[in-house]
Amino acid sequence: MNGTHGDDRGHGDSADYGLLSPAWAGTRGAALTGDRQLLQAMLDVELAWLHVLADAGIVPASVPGAVAPACRADLYDPAALAARSAGGGNPVIPLLADLRARVRKEDPAAAAAVHLAATSQDILDTALMVMAARSLQVIREDAGRTMSALAARAVEHRGTLCVARTLTQHSLPSTFGLRAAQWLHGFGSAAAALDTAAAGLPLQWGGASGTLAALRTAVDGSSSAAAPLELSDALAARLGLAAPVAPWQGNRLPVTGLGAALQDLLSAAGKIANDVLLMSRPEIGEVSEPRAAGRGGSSAMPQKQNPVLSVLVRSAALAGPGYGVQLQAAAGTADDERPSGSWHVEWQALRSLLRLAAGAAEKLAELAEGLDVHPEALQRNLSAAGPLVVSERLMATIAPLLEETGRPGSGKARLQELVSASLAGGESLAGLLRGAVPVQVLSDAELSAQLEPANYLGESDALIDRIVSAYPGRSSL
Repeated sequence: MNGTHGDDRGHGDSADYGLLSPAWAGTRGAALTGDRQLLQAMLDVELAWLHVLADAGIVPASVPGAVAPACRADLYDPAALAARSAGGGNPVIPLLADLRARVRKEDPAAAAAVHLAATSQDILDTALMVMAARSLQVIREDAGRTMSALAARAVEHRGTLCVARTLTQHSLPSTFGLRAAQWLHGFGSAAAALDTAAAGLPLQWGGASGTLAALRTAVDGSSSAAAPLELSDALAARLGLAAPVAPWQGNRLPVTGLGAALQDLLSAAGKIANDVLLMSRPEIGEVSEPRAAGRGGSSAMPQKQNPVLSVLVRSAALAGPGYGVQLQAAAGTADDERPSGSWHVEWQALRSLLRLAAGAAEKLAELAEGLDVHPEALQRNLSAAGPLVVSERLMATIAPLLEETGRPGSGKARLQELVSASLAGGESLAGLLRGAVPVQVLSDAELSAQLEPANYLGESDALIDRIVSAYPGRSSL
């Protein structure tokens, strides 16, 4: 059948390795968000809960040790579990059955303690938060690399002149250092929000309907003096998650909040990629991506060096909002104490955002660290705009010299006429201004200074310094 199989269910061929998702395929983030990693996170939660119960004296101290050997994801078949998850609507149910069966062979009493007073949503929501925490660690590390590289570029190129563009057209003189600093400003703001989200990832632990009733019963039936909420707080601490004020089974804002932070990071990364794509066009040529063997080539045109890093970062930024909308829609249609359907649709959307953010962060770090800046091209494109690039300044400094007595505003109108004439292809603006303003009113040297782009950079240096100082090194990650 030309390499295909009539029925591959249960054999793993339905796994998504990222063949159609090069933005995240093969990244560290992809390795932390696969089905086997999710299985491990669920098993980690189950085992951590048994440790909490044992520490509180609710189950025998021997139980965690008896269960631990079975809490390895490589002992289970993700494809088979996925197929069986349709029976109960989530993967926890078949995994729990297999976990208990494996433990029961060695210790029936320990098997009976597994999942005590917990519910499927507790395990899956918490496992997703655990998986998110592990993914965010590498995302934030790569974000730190990007921020350090952009800060260095901003300082290095604070005096490298370029032309700013608004609505795709030349506007005013600027510097590449300020452009890099503004990239840092946007990306750094998003990274800070992601730091906040990472620090607040909450445990979800409420039992069947968010009341902790089963846990209350388990505590009452033991000699433990622990309160149920103290036990859930202890579980949060053991897993490295935040202890929530209360269970959030029907309140999905922890998920939408994380999703929003991931989307912001993707948007900030996309902005940088978009600028690099524009600036690296051959006819502009202001920057170029770092070269790497086997990257950027064309299957048909050997002369091409495609800006693949920026292309893939941009693709991730374009894909992110769809998943974010899915999370928001799910939260807005959540019903009862455990949402029906809207809870289920969150899982893949959240994982996709984690993967996209991880892929974008990794590629953006490489791009920022290796970006080649071409000052000569930046100067060439600035010079192409000529004196017109400082026309805003001239409205403040030259227009008053063109003012006719008794006609307020006539100076600005006259200057606009000169600018329009220059744009129409006539004499240069410098020549038109020299003819309009007597030399005894404005000397040649003074006119030249007025037309010099380097003399109209505003607070560029101060802005660079403020932005760089606002996003210091992230060596603590």
